[in-house]
Amino acid sequence: MKKVELLNLKGEKVKDINLNEEIFGITPNKAVLTDAVILTMASLRQGTHKTKNRSEVSGGGRKPWRQKGTGRARQGSIRAVQWVGGGRYGTPVPRDYSIKQNRKERQLAIKSALSEKVAAKELLVIDKLVVKSPKAKDMVSVLETLKVADKKVLLVVKEFDDNLILASRNLQNVVLILADEINVLDIVGTDVMVITEDAIKYVEEVLK
Repeated sequence: MKKVELLNLKGEKVKDINLNEEIFGITPNKAVLTDAVILTMASLRQGTHKTKNRSEVSGGGRKPWRQKGTGRARQGSIRAVQWVGGGRYGTPVPRDYSIKQNRKERQLAIKSALSEKVAAKELLVIDKLVVKSPKAKDMVSVLETLKVADKKVLLVVKEFDDNLILASRNLQNVVLILADEINVLDIVGTDVMVITEDAIKYVEEVLK
């Protein structure tokens, strides 16, 4: 079993806790991890980009001038792509950017990301995460005590409370999620991961 320190909100060691090595101590699979990051980022794309082609723009129902004898180039419609106000060619159309990855690969990706965090000593486990008021300065004080205030921090808890949400939502370097929302992009996209003891037990239960 892999051991890490359990800290309190004062940054003091409470005890050592054991982490499941099958989740927090594996050799990261870089390929699956990369695929999971791409999948997550692709899922955030709306795919609603659209421009009109020549069949969709208004006007141009008749030939602008006769085919021969004018001295000008032949034209079939004033809504062809070369005309101002004409349709567009080869431009985006609505599409689905989502990528598929099977369940075992998704779990392996999360395990790989968590194992990298542990190996890099970027995982902090605390007994609980509470703030006295909904003010951002209280959350900053907690982060300063844990010596992570100058880093991009991922906070993972088992349950939200109003003070926790309000105190962290205006901090640009803080991402607050529930244990059942844990994902590869948030893990690899932050400098340090701070997780509560009950949240880590939940993660181990789900990923075992």
